[in-house]
Amino acid sequence: MSGEPLSDDALFPLFEAARWAPSSYNAQPWRFMYAKRETEAWRTLFELLVPFNQSWVGDASVLVVIASHTVFESNGKPSSTHSLDTGAAWENLALEGSARGLVVHGMQGFDYEKAKRVCKLHDNYVVEAMIAIGKPGKTEDLPQNVQDKETPSSRKPLEELITDLNEKS
Repeated sequence: MSGEPLSDDALFPLFEAARWAPSSYNAQPWRFMYAKRETEAWRTLFELLVPFNQSWVGDASVLVVIASHTVFESNGKPSSTHSLDTGAAWENLALEGSARGLVVHGMQGFDYEKAKRVCKLHDNYVVEAMIAIGKPGKTEDLPQNVQDKETPSSRKPLEELITDLNEKS
């Protein structure tokens, strides 16, 4: 990423796209806690990341923690789909960012418990992931070990991912 700042006008359409994701009972259990670059909060979120993630997100414009509410606000009952629903919101955010020419990258390499404390989340929330958002930078500006990974990743064959339950074995 380039390190250039993102204005609210550039950032908020991504959150707006996430807002419109489908969710069970329209509960919208996702929460996005973000910090812009060059702020104390950004540094706090940055320090949650494992060293490898820190090595390539140092020029991100925005860091985001994604959490989901594990119970329905309407009745306090457990939600079995809070993570799925939050994943749909994350995908909407990522697709909108990509369509706008931004780098939007989800991460799991960070301290989840500390993120929950930093974001002041109650017990009925679970931290799902972190996101780095920014304007594209130059691959050659990345550390060499990260440059080597800057290629599209492969995918498992479709046959490994689906099962036709009507097929006789």
